[in-house]
Parts: sequence; C-alpha cells; structure tokens
Amino acid sequence: MALSVLAHRDELGVGQGRLFIDGSWREGSEGAVWTHIHPASNEEVTTFATASGADVDAAVQAARRAFDDGRWTSLKAKDRKRLLQRVAQLIADHADELDRLQTLDNGMPVSFSSIYQVSSHIAADVFDYHAGWVDRIAGETIPQYTGSDMFTMTLREPVGVVAAIIPWNAPLLLFAQKAAPALAAGCTVVLKPSEYASLTAFRLTELLEQAGLPPGVFNLVAGEGSVTGEALITHPLIDKITFTGSRAVGRRILAAAADGIKRVSLELGGKSPNIVFPDIADPDLTAAAMMGMVSMGLSGQGCVCHTRALIHQDIYDEMIDKLATMAGMCVLGDPFDPATTSGPLINTRQLERVTGYIEQGREEGARLVVGGDRPDGELAQGNFVNPTLFADVDNRMTIAREEIFGPVLAAIPFKDEEEAIRLANDTDYGLGASVQTSDVKRALRIAKAVRSGTFGINGFTVMPNAPFGGYKTSGLGREGGREGIDAFLETKTVNIGLSDAAF
Repeated sequence: MALSVLAHRDELGVGQGRLFIDGSWREGSEGAVWTHIHPASNEEVTTFATASGADVDAAVQAARRAFDDGRWTSLKAKDRKRLLQRVAQLIADHADELDRLQTLDNGMPVSFSSIYQVSSHIAADVFDYHAGWVDRIAGETIPQYTGSDMFTMTLREPVGVVAAIIPWNAPLLLFAQKAAPALAAGCTVVLKPSEYASLTAFRLTELLEQAGLPPGVFNLVAGEGSVTGEALITHPLIDKITFTGSRAVGRRILAAAADGIKRVSLELGGKSPNIVFPDIADPDLTAAAMMGMVSMGLSGQGCVCHTRALIHQDIYDEMIDKLATMAGMCVLGDPFDPATTSGPLINTRQLERVTGYIEQGREEGARLVVGGDRPDGELAQGNFVNPTLFADVDNRMTIAREEIFGPVLAAIPFKDEEEAIRLANDTDYGLGASVQTSDVKRALRIAKAVRSGTFGINGFTVMPNAPFGGYKTSGLGREGGREGIDAFLETKTVNIGLSDAAF
C-alpha cells in the first residue's frame, strides 16, 4: 500500500494559504501559487498564494506605517508584553496541531516533532522569554569623562522594519526566533517562510492575529526566494534583515544589504565536529547520540547536526561498529506513524544532492560502512536515504568539508587532544561542536580552543534564553539570550548640557 499523508491534511483542515498584509488575508496580486509537495510521498498537499514584488512592497509599506506612526513602538511596555505573552499561550494551546502541521510541512516524524528543541513548546517559550524583555529594555547613564558640564545617557530603540526569512527544517522554532525578539524590541516585521514549509507559518500568523497585534505590525509573504525573497531583501524601506539558511543566500543578502547599509543577522549552517575520547562513560549511549543526530528526525537536515565524528584511535574501531549498529536501528517510514524515527529529505533536488555527496565520498576513498542507498517498496516514492556512515575519512575530503544536509556521518580518527582541536577547527564553519569525555579539565580546554558559537560537553542543546549563532562562515550575530534582543535594537546617546556653555 502506497504511503499517503492526505488523510492527515484533511484532519488538520489545511486549505489554500494566503498572504497576510496590513492585518488582512489576501490573494497574491498576480495570482501566482505554489503547490506544496510532501517529501515522504511526493503527493500534492495544497496550494498557497505567493507574493509578487508588488505584494512585498505592500507588506513593507504596511510595516513601515505601523512602525512610524507608533502603534507598536509607542505601545506601553505592559501592553506589548501582554500581547506577546498571549501569543505564547496560544501557541501552547495549539501545540499538538502545530507539531502535526510541521510534519505535514517537512516530513519531520511526529515522534521527533514533539521533541522540545524543534516543537511548538520551544516556540511558545521563545515568545514567552522575549516578552519578558519588553519592560527591561533600558539604557544607562554615563559618568562625565571630561570637558563641559554634561549629563549623558543612552536609549535603546528598535531598529525599525525587519525582513525575516526562515528555512524549512524547523519552521516552528525559527518563526519564533525571528518574530519574537523583533516584536519585543518594538520592531515591525515582514516574514517570508520557505516555500517548502509554509503551513506552520500560516497557522502561527493566524495566532498572532488572534492575539490582537495591530495591523501592519506583523506581515507574512510566502513565495520563492528568487522572487519574493529578492524583493524583500532589496526593498529600500527595510532596516534589518534576519536570515537562517545557506551560505550562498547569506552572501546574496550581504550584497543586497550593502547598498542601504542595512543591519544583518545571519545563521548559515555548519560542519560541526563531535570529539570522542576513550574515557566516555557509556560508549553505547554516546554512539546512539552521535548517529542519532544525523539520522533521526529530519535525517541530518539541521544546521547544527554534528556531521564529523572525531574519534580517538584507541576506541575508533569499537565506535565504528557501534555507530553502524545504531544506524541500523533507525526506522524510515510514514512520518505520522509514531514508530517512525527518521524522515525524508525535503525535495528531489536535495535527494540528488545528498546521493551525489555519498558517491563523491566513495570516489575520494572514504570507507562506506553502512547505508549509502535508498529504501525500496512503498518508501521508494518518497525522498528517503538510508542512514549512512563513512569511516577512515580524511578531513580534506569533500564529505568532511561541505554541509551535506542529509543522513551522512563522516568518522575521522585522531591520536591526541592537540590533533582533535586542529581537526575540529579545520573547517570554514563554526556553528556547533561537542566533546565526549569524563575529564572535566580536558573538556574545558577543548571548549575554549574550538571556535564554535555553541559548544557541548557530554551533551548539546539549544535553549530560548541562551545565545545561538556561529563563528566564521556560519554567520553573523546571535539569536536567543540578551544578544538576541540586542540584535533588534539601536543605541542612541543623548547629551544634556547642564551649563550655559556646554559645547
């Protein structure tokens, strides 16, 4: 029997999506639509309106008016805080629906979609956390350093109109990570979800509308990057662009932002290392976590997946065997089946890309231990690739350098701590990294030495109140924590003369 997700679409009541501009839902001005294809079955799920350049302009103009006339920026802190807290509560109230919509969006198994770090629960907490900043955004008074008698203080003010662009792999979390801090800071927002995962964005936007945000404060424009995204990042009335996605698009955004000197935040992926020493407490658990990060859930389609396993030579062969065993325990299948652990790749283009990298790994001399192929039977119609483990990888190989974004783990042996640090840092990326060891001193030495935005010691996570972002080509800026709210604020210095001759 062929795999199908259409019954779940009907249960969720998914209809045709529309644009949300200036407080109202509307069709695209040119009548263009996108057909959403589910990656597990390649069935047509629904269609939704896509935004033309004129639609993007209408959305940005609405956000500009909403910012300039003060309907959001001048709202009392207590009132803006309560509105964002209401959003958080609405997301929590619709948690199950939103998690299942995410599965309908990108094929993330329901067994994984409810895991905190990618679920509606963290999205609700991101809004709740940033709501807590609304009445704590404050400047400071500065002692007079020299010169005339002056009183100097700083004000923290919203940066303005924000263009937020999110990818398809964690739409619940990333919608919140972009919208919540921008709104908390007093900015207005135009958000573009990925065309491959817009269903959750439509529903979240409905919840923002239900919460009572004033018209124009939040706007949603769906569509392809080449049309909708390009119109958004090049619009002259945008003050800041925040983007999560590929380095190629990140470079285009930097180029587009240069003309207007727009503020930019970028999270651009990684090739994260996981360093494993012989003194790990539980080799089986370590292997499960290592292989699971690249094979469970979205099958390695995560920016911070630890896709390079740096394993000490004394336990290398043992760990390779355990990793292979763990890969065999993954269950590909219907993402709405609670027994399924691992989902499909997002589209046929990504499927071709990942299988191409696997073939390149073979050609460059890496040892294929397990996987590298696709399942047959009813799963053959979907974009599935079996969990893949390469051993004896040289860090100069393509599969060790490029972000594959698929269920592929590259195992690299090392002989000592110094070599492990060198290999970990020998990458253009710097988003995440981890070490597995019982030696606390060594763990802290490596944490300080490895250049990554987030570092895990015997574990790894992302939290709403902790900054997240990357070194090197993994991006610019941070999301979460105080740094996340600061990214949407400008600092203004105010000098007040206290004498008749203050210049």
